[in-house]
Amino acid sequence: MIMLVSGTIGAVLGAVTAKRRKGNRLDMAQYAAGYAIAFMILGLFLTLLITYLAD
Repeated sequence: MIMLVSGTIGAVLGAVTAKRRKGNRLDMAQYAAGYAIAFMILGLFLTLLITYLAD
């Protein structure tokens, strides 16, 4: 669940960043994908940490 939320937040942040830099739709899609992947990896590590500490 954390990965999905963080991926969505990353995609939105990436699209907004590209739009602020005056990018077109393809730029926004590329930034959204890149940020989503990065945020999902962070979410994965956070999920693993929480699971490890819960045991």
